[in-house]
Amino acid sequence: MADGLFAGRDLSDLGVSGAVLHYNWSEEALYEEAVRRGEGRVAKGGALAVTTGSHTGRSARDKFTVRDASTENTVWWDFNASMTPDHFQTLWSDMRAHMSGRELFVQELFGGADPACRLPVRVVTELAWHSLFIRHLLRRPERSELDGFEAGFTIVNLPSFKADPARHGVRSQTVIAVNFAERLVLIGGTSYAGETKKSVFTILNYLLPEQRIMPMHCSVNVGEDEDAAIFFGLSGTGKTTLSADPKRRLIGDDEHGWSKDGLFNFEGGCYAKMIRLSREAEPQIYATTSMWGTVLENVVMDPATRELDLDDATLAENSRGAYPLHYIPNACAKNVCGHPRNIVMLTCDAFGVMPPIARLTPSAAMYHFLSGYTAKVAGTEKGVTEPSATFSTCFGAPFMPRHPAEYGALLKALIAEHGAQCWLVNTGWTGGPYGVGERMPIKVTRALLNAALDGSLADAEFRTDPVFGFQVPTEVAGVDARLLDPRQTWSDPSAYDAQALKLADMFTANFEKFESHVDEAVRASAPRPDAVRAAAE
Repeated sequence: MADGLFAGRDLSDLGVSGAVLHYNWSEEALYEEAVRRGEGRVAKGGALAVTTGSHTGRSARDKFTVRDASTENTVWWDFNASMTPDHFQTLWSDMRAHMSGRELFVQELFGGADPACRLPVRVVTELAWHSLFIRHLLRRPERSELDGFEAGFTIVNLPSFKADPARHGVRSQTVIAVNFAERLVLIGGTSYAGETKKSVFTILNYLLPEQRIMPMHCSVNVGEDEDAAIFFGLSGTGKTTLSADPKRRLIGDDEHGWSKDGLFNFEGGCYAKMIRLSREAEPQIYATTSMWGTVLENVVMDPATRELDLDDATLAENSRGAYPLHYIPNACAKNVCGHPRNIVMLTCDAFGVMPPIARLTPSAAMYHFLSGYTAKVAGTEKGVTEPSATFSTCFGAPFMPRHPAEYGALLKALIAEHGAQCWLVNTGWTGGPYGVGERMPIKVTRALLNAALDGSLADAEFRTDPVFGFQVPTEVAGVDARLLDPRQTWSDPSAYDAQALKLADMFTANFEKFESHVDEAVRASAPRPDAVRAAAE
């Protein structure tokens, strides 16, 4: 039985029967149903506040890809955990049985703003708020586009289903299983909605390179003269915040493709970190927390006043907000633009040794893209008591099914073909590591980015960093010159030297697995700790 828009459809092609299906419900209907069921509570201003239980982020160790003839030689098995076809079929059979007699919500959506490249995706969920979430995050078809809609992939998300490690060949009761041959993703045992969103990204990351389209974990904005900019960065580096610039149109905040025609957003919404969000520093994102229909995951709310406390991490350090892109006033309606003029790679360096901005050659850009460096700080995860380096290749390793060198080579070729200028930007610490130094002021970061994006920074004088080898400006209008040379901001320069060499060694050790997959120019772009040590002796 089914209701909703195009309710005559069913899931018989998947072998699913006996379920009550709610097809393509609107945001209003899903919001109302989520509140009626008690899945969420209405916050002041009309956002929907939900909690996700023990899973407040992705379960990376519970993600599996089916290893078969179609994936044996195309998936990077050193990083992607495998599942046998037989285990997948057993899992799918048990999930189908679990679906029988349940109410399920079905959304038919697109991944990709460019009609020439987009992927039709059918998302089946048992929670109304999950259906609202993915309706915000993916691209909502026009009614005419739903006529004859045929799903290229189906994602089934059932938080109440618990996997059996012995029966299903998994690690725990949580599972995310991707089957590229059957074009099916199965998610169970977690209420964290980001698993559905990132499954779409994983699919596109696998399919698009075959068409010479570069899939990217990045945000994109564009200026008045159509000067597009890409912002790569892991969670916590400022990717969403810095791309939401009122002077530039936002194409999207998280996932994009780069085709022969230019850049296009994969999504129709944003999924922004809420913890310690600042009304002053991030006014556009902050405003979405009091807009009707925004889905707030694990944000603390006063049950009486319905006021939000964005500084309270009791429920999660990874509290999130999901909202449609048009909630950002300067968002681009079509979410496509031309080729990038600038590419920015963001890092949050908690060691306090990286400069606030550095210029990269195309080879150095490939090196840092494959490295994907940022750092975790004390308190963000259980057991983290001091800064620790994180290297997530391509700035999104958990979502990259293919070997990183394949993505890196494609990016390097596109940079060379279209002449994009590349920058490395540190939004982390200066004057010392986390706990000693201070966070880079966002006003400084924005001033440096503005100079890079408007082209004026290209005229600055640059020095070569002795440890990392990239080019660093020595003077930028409106920025304290000491900040441009992080060694000068430390009270003990020798302590800076030791910390810089320590981080450089981490880069070198991490990159060993890529050395045989890149050319000499990329290898030569690596930090040079041994040369610096030798010169000091």
